[in-house]
Amino acid sequence: MKKYFNLFDLNQKVDYKNEVLSGLTVAIALVPEAIAFALLAGLSPLTGLYAAFTIGLITSIFGGRPGMISGATGAVAVVFIGMIIELKSKVDVTGDQIVQYIFATVVLAGIIQMLIGFLRLGKFIRLVPHSVMYGFVNGLAIVIFMSQMNYFKSRGASGELEWMTGTPLLIMLGLVLLTMVIIWGLPKITKIIPSSLAAILVIAFITIGFGLDVSTVKDTLDGGSIEGGFPPFNVPQVPITWDTLLIILPYAVIMAGVGLIESLLTLNLIDEITQTRGRTNKECFPTRRSSDLTGFFSGMGGCAMIGQSLINISSGARARLSGIVAAIALLLFIMFSSGLVEQLPMAALTGLMIMVSIGTFEWASLRTFNKMPKIDIFVMLVVMFVTVYFHNLALAVLVGVIISSLTFAWENATRIRARKKIDEDGVKHYEIYGPLFFGSVSIFNEKFDIANDPEEVVIDFSESRVVDMSGIEALNKLTELYQKAGKKIHLKHLSQDCRKLLKNADKIIDVNVLEDPTYKVMADELAN
Repeated sequence: MKKYFNLFDLNQKVDYKNEVLSGLTVAIALVPEAIAFALLAGLSPLTGLYAAFTIGLITSIFGGRPGMISGATGAVAVVFIGMIIELKSKVDVTGDQIVQYIFATVVLAGIIQMLIGFLRLGKFIRLVPHSVMYGFVNGLAIVIFMSQMNYFKSRGASGELEWMTGTPLLIMLGLVLLTMVIIWGLPKITKIIPSSLAAILVIAFITIGFGLDVSTVKDTLDGGSIEGGFPPFNVPQVPITWDTLLIILPYAVIMAGVGLIESLLTLNLIDEITQTRGRTNKECFPTRRSSDLTGFFSGMGGCAMIGQSLINISSGARARLSGIVAAIALLLFIMFSSGLVEQLPMAALTGLMIMVSIGTFEWASLRTFNKMPKIDIFVMLVVMFVTVYFHNLALAVLVGVIISSLTFAWENATRIRARKKIDEDGVKHYEIYGPLFFGSVSIFNEKFDIANDPEEVVIDFSESRVVDMSGIEALNKLTELYQKAGKKIHLKHLSQDCRKLLKNADKIIDVNVLEDPTYKVMADELAN
């Protein structure tokens, strides 16, 4: 009989056993990732592990998406690379002082994320088109897969990484394939234990029991260790000056943006997989809290980790408990079991991440190439390319949204139409169809023949909508041109706020309270 444990999700039943085992699997998978990202930023392994613990625990308890895993990520680590280069060029700092600047940046990024959540800006993630999501997910799957290729390399006589050959390569390939087979096949037999955890334990038993000479987690530490205590409290020791703020603020803004974009996109992806809904604005606040605290507890900051989140979800976790278990287990590894964790074979973790990349890739997107609009395919490929080439997910999403937005604006700009007729009284009627906004103003102006129009003209907006100030200004100029030509013009079916913004509105607008629309122009508040 299943045991259910309800933690912070009062309306959701939680499979206690599955949540705990999934959390342990994620904790094991977090170790090499957190270490790799810390080393990428030029920091100690413990800095990445402390960040994974702090962020993972807080977001699991308070976050807007149960089951999502957060920790130190590569996108955040890349931000610190640029910051360290600038610090070395502008400020005379040592390695320990650089770390303090990084902690200060993490805290400031948390404050920025808090403001984003307070202003409820997380909802704007809805503006990310599906084609951008496809490109983001597919690009990320490729990045995850390519990052695992380094584990098929070993250091040669020159000290440089070289591709494995011969027996070492065969052993590595065999263990990786066995890991993938277990992860794929075990759920078809039993779901008592998550297949990912079972695969890691089986491969570890084989390598340790038979004494195989394979790469382990310890080999990724560059002589360091993951052994440590509870994250030490530390107030960032940086000069409280304007110059310091100018240095760290741009990187804090980038870090906040990258963190929220990755977190919210991961949230949306898990929503789609689990057919449930997370809360985007709520996710901004725990991200902020975790960033603040990890900056005060020797962590490098981070955000949602799509790879580990997918491991968690694919293992059957659906609630907050798995993330809490993962964070606490990671801390216990650091404090009491570092020696055992360091012996885990990288072949098992490599096979696990390759299966994650296969599961992450949206294979359905390949079948839509002949069905999707060409511009959507183009956007998807661009986002995928930027993700893979620059390893910058925030930039990739931004590029995709800009292209999609410009395309949407152009398509709507060409949709505006005007049906013309002259009634029995000699009055010319223009019936406008389509939105009037900055993109369609030029085409709108071309519809009118002021010189040859009769003495009285009616422009009917019952099938149109004035969207922004550019549309209002176009109407103002049009009415002025008709008035200068000595002709009378009437504007029908405009919203109340449009009338307020138009000059001489009382003279040119036919008021029909029963038929006129009540929508608002987006620029109304700005104009007032």
